[in-house]
Amino acid sequence: MGDILYIVMPAYNEEANIESVVREWYPHIAYKAEGSKLVIADAGSSDSTHAILKQLCSEFDRLEILEDTDKQHGPKCIALYDHAISRGADYIFQTDSDGQTSADEFPAFWHHRHEYDVILGNRKKRGDGRIRFFVEKVVTWLLYFFFKVRVPDANVPFRLMESGCLKKYLYRIPKDYFLPNIILTAFFKHYGCRVGYKSISFKGRTAGKNSIDLIKIVKIGIKALGDFCRFAKEMRASS
Repeated sequence: MGDILYIVMPAYNEEANIESVVREWYPHIAYKAEGSKLVIADAGSSDSTHAILKQLCSEFDRLEILEDTDKQHGPKCIALYDHAISRGADYIFQTDSDGQTSADEFPAFWHHRHEYDVILGNRKKRGDGRIRFFVEKVVTWLLYFFFKVRVPDANVPFRLMESGCLKKYLYRIPKDYFLPNIILTAFFKHYGCRVGYKSISFKGRTAGKNSIDLIKIVKIGIKALGDFCRFAKEMRASS
């Protein structure tokens, strides 16, 4: 097992955040094993996100833009994971490009990478409002109801995954699926992966606008019920 690390981030209309996020996270990739990359999926942005990323690529040789993806967050994560696996990453770390997570908390995850197959962040306090905190708690309850797994934070965008473990389950998820991190969390727990948790901070947005509002969250949640039922049946059939 090597130490090639891919830090991957989906991006959409993040012109106000993307440069500071790249500059914050790039030092964690700069001195990792040869072949390590910071990869940002940017497709569909209507602002200057892509132009900023192109300019940053001329400064940072381990920064890469993944352009040929769906514009939605979930499919971008799936495409990023597939890209990292196909390029030989040993570890894949996913976070978002909105500046709500802190790169200073990454080394604690990396330090314990050999002890777990997956290390997930746990947002005990969230700076993005009570509604999203409540939604996350509903999601964790649904994972227990459908999959009989207990997790503190199912959809956290701060996760370090050993690529072999991720590969086992990634390709059971449709490429256009909207909530891959939630289902992957269920897979990891259901099939007995070594999953660790570490508390992380989670800031509110200081710039830019969230692309998913409350109405969209409700619609996604309704559709997710059927998806969870289908995935749960597949899990039981394969157990």
